[in-house]
Amino acid sequence: MMKRRDFSAVFGLSAMAGLASSLPGVAIAQGGPIEGKNFLRLAQPLTVPAGKIEVVEFFWYGCPHCFAFEPVVEAWSKALPADVSFRRVHVGFRANIKLHQRLFFALEVMGKEEELRPRVFSAFHVERLNLDDEKSILDLAARMGLDMAKFTAAFNSFGVQTKSAQAIKLSEAYRIDGVPALGIAGKFMTSPAMAGVQGQTEVQHGQRAVAAADYLINLARNKA
Repeated sequence: MMKRRDFSAVFGLSAMAGLASSLPGVAIAQGGPIEGKNFLRLAQPLTVPAGKIEVVEFFWYGCPHCFAFEPVVEAWSKALPADVSFRRVHVGFRANIKLHQRLFFALEVMGKEEELRPRVFSAFHVERLNLDDEKSILDLAARMGLDMAKFTAAFNSFGVQTKSAQAIKLSEAYRIDGVPALGIAGKFMTSPAMAGVQGQTEVQHGQRAVAAADYLINLARNKA
């Protein structure tokens, strides 16, 4: 996990290639994940939309651990039951990351985030581009073939500013101090760092995190 205090550092990570498109079942431990170790229960549950069980992935485009987790969480999210909703929320821990957060929400508003997410991750972690100012982000948007008038309008819009502010409040409510992390049903939080076992690969940590999330979804389903 990339902790809030570590966001001033720059880490490298090789591109994750050849991952299977589906994940094997991963057992955490007999009896399930351990509260306080593999997951946290929020002292003050959040108000969440009625109906489906909401799962939120908190991430940052520039986080190498989020890059490693992406293929795992993408495959897992596509196979979630019908009573579970999944969404991503980009954190905004500091000024440059808030620019990346605005990039995320601008792409989301344009209906392009899912399509272009691999290219944005690649820009950070394969091409190793410096994307810490508005010009570099606009240059990236142009390289990805976006309508620049529409992108610039979205990037600077009040709607994107509002979504960014809401994302920061949500991450604070879930007590997110590092990414990637998963918030479940406004009640629980887990992450690859919490669910993983020392000596495992990042992919294995990610698989254990989504297995923990499955367990927590069942808890939420049973009103635990």
